This record gives sequence, C-alpha cells and structure tokens, in this order.
Amino acid sequence: MPKRMLTPKDVMEEVINAGVAKANKPALSLFLLGILAGGFIAFGATGAIIMGALFKDPGMAKFMGAAVFPVGLMLVIVAGAELFTGNNLMTLALLDKRIGIKGLLKNWSIVFLGNFVGSLVIALLIYKGNVLGGATAEKAIAIATKKASLAFDVAIYKAILCNILVVLAVWIATAAKDITSKLLACWFPVMLFVLSGYEHSIANIFFLYVGKFYGASISAGDIWISNLLPVTIGNLIGGAIIIPAKYYAIFRNKG
Repeated sequence: MPKRMLTPKDVMEEVINAGVAKANKPALSLFLLGILAGGFIAFGATGAIIMGALFKDPGMAKFMGAAVFPVGLMLVIVAGAELFTGNNLMTLALLDKRIGIKGLLKNWSIVFLGNFVGSLVIALLIYKGNVLGGATAEKAIAIATKKASLAFDVAIYKAILCNILVVLAVWIATAAKDITSKLLACWFPVMLFVLSGYEHSIANIFFLYVGKFYGASISAGDIWISNLLPVTIGNLIGGAIIIPAKYYAIFRNKG
C-alpha cells in the first residue's frame, strides 16, 4: 500500500531536492512563475478584503477574510508557481551544500521581482475593473493605511511569525500525497497567520498598492520603507532561518 504522507525527515529530503531544482531553473521560467504566484496571492487577498468588509461583526469579518485568503497558496502549490516566501525553504539545500549562495539569491531576487509584478498587475486590474467599491474599497484603504503605519520593529516581528506558518504550510503540503490533503495543509496555517494579523511581503504588495489606487494617503516610502523592507526581512528570518535551521539540525544531527 503506498504511503499517504511523508515523514518529516522525508519531507526535508523532498524540500532539499526541490531547492536544487529551483536554484537551477532558467531565469525566464522563474520570472514567469513568479508573476503567476504574485497574481495567485493577490486573488486570495482580494477575497479577504471583500469578506472582511461584508460582515459587520469584527470577529466574523476577520475569520471570513482569513478563511478565503489561503486560496492563493493553494494555487501556488497545486497549479504550480514560484513564491518568494515559500522559496525561503531553499536554505535547506544551501545548508546541505547542494546549492550555492549564488543560485539561492538568483532564485529569490527573480522570484520576488516576478511576485511584485504579478501582485501589482492584479491590483491594477482590480482597480480598473471597479471590483471594489463602497465598503470593500474603504476596507482596502484601511488595510493599506494600517500596514503603512506599522513601526519598523513591529513589522519585522509580525513577518517572522507569518513566514514560520507559511513555510510550515509548504512543508506539510509537501508531506501530503493527494490534492485534498495538500489543500487542507495550505488552509490551516495560512488561515491562522491572517487571522492573527501577521505580515506577508508578497500579499502586502497587493494590499498596499490596491489601497493606494483606491485613495489611501500613503507614499512610496510608506510602502517600501515602513512595510515591505521590514516585512521582507522578517519573512526571511522566519522562513529562511528559523524553520530550516531547526529541521536541518534535527535530521542531519550526527550525534
């Protein structure tokens, strides 16, 4: 009988092998797959804005927004795309000496750029298509304004927590052997990070720019210096250092 899931040690091997493949993927493929991932995350974020605006009860509004947001990662995992925050797990392949720092940074930089383009294109299409309006437009403005006003250190801490959960979602989705299990693996951790109010760099590109398009009084400095810079740093700490380093120490421990 075939295994229905991988053990954590087997998952690490799969993630390492995936990291090697990602490091050697052609730049154009990385960029195009990065655009797709940015768009996928933006679709989930759009749903979160709409659901968050439709419910008057704050708790229900927050939960329903969190409930639909994971569609973005589901699309990334099952349809196939390259997401910067998920690719932070590539440091496992680096620690295992299967890839070099050049291949790692090539992937991260190209994929981040692709994610940015994909998120921005969907934000522009949402705005030009009048998808949001009234309460939903106000929600988009409020989200962007709040994110742009975070203290630098607070943004880092929230981003660390976020990407711990995101890479764990990728980790357990890798353990799953069927689509239904992969979808559930994506849903729970990602729902939890949104519900908790953590910060995700790629989602924030969409949230900040769509809010700006709809009238949020935020500048490019507010977007990049106050949010995207510290959030990207925090995502790297949580997803590229904390989780990979722990699992590598556990499963490659020779003692």
